[in-house]
Amino acid sequence: MRAIALGVHVLDVLVRPVEQIPDGQGGQLVDQIRLTAAGSAGGTAVVLARLGATVWSAGAVGTDAAGDMLLSLLEREGIDVSLLRRVDDAQTSASVLPIRPNGDRPAFHVVGANASAGPDDVPDEALSDAGFLHLGGPEFMGGDVAAQVLSRARDRGLVTSADILAPGDPGILEWIGGALPHLDWLLPNDEQVLGFTGETDLVAGCRALLARGVGGVAATRGADGAVVVTADGVAEVPAFPVNVVDTTGCGDAFSAGFLRGLSLDLAPADAARLGCATASQVAGGLGSDAGSYDLSAVQALLAT
Repeated sequence: MRAIALGVHVLDVLVRPVEQIPDGQGGQLVDQIRLTAAGSAGGTAVVLARLGATVWSAGAVGTDAAGDMLLSLLEREGIDVSLLRRVDDAQTSASVLPIRPNGDRPAFHVVGANASAGPDDVPDEALSDAGFLHLGGPEFMGGDVAAQVLSRARDRGLVTSADILAPGDPGILEWIGGALPHLDWLLPNDEQVLGFTGETDLVAGCRALLARGVGGVAATRGADGAVVVTADGVAEVPAFPVNVVDTTGCGDAFSAGFLRGLSLDLAPADAARLGCATASQVAGGLGSDAGSYDLSAVQALLAT
């Protein structure tokens, strides 16, 4: 599998466990503080690489120390960062995530350089070398701009997919509407689907997205797993049991596992099972790069 992960790349600073922010200038000892490569493109790239894919990250990062660290973390996973453009006029996108004991993750976030990512970050020659293009955060470009790179990818036979960061809101769906007919797969969560479409039933919401031109929808449902909706039908896939430490990156891990499954010619429902199994590996540790696993380990989990 040869994939390009375009769009949102974030340096995450995770702190665990945090039950409350100390008052004034008070302090608190914690068990872990970690820096990780994350984001709906960056986190997906990391997990795809762990699952054996050849991956290029594409987009924009700052020329600051945070950008140096983010590139280093990506390269450590074997990801090609030659398509990540360095910009002087914006800081590298970053988040601070105080992780609660139950795994919940409120966030402090700076958009930074991600706002300048665009279709020119993926030249035609890069598309010619890949089989998949995953767009993390199409809302940062807008649908008409995102459609430019997605249509070029599909013209070259790539499988196209996207994951949205913004909360479910009908206005966001309209903003990215121009990209939807150029997507083979949309990979949202259940709250986004219902918010985008105004439906109260998840399957009905997914079908409303199909009506907007998306080829298929694989929607995550947290502890309830995922649902896959295509023109051929509906498949519900359960989650895998896990002692949750942190839910950061679980959606990105699902996306990576799902796309890796498609690359192995699995049926969409079986690809979603691989996605859920991969997400369970990440949920058991801190950050998007949590866990020690490869494709064979995740496949073994499917066999249990």
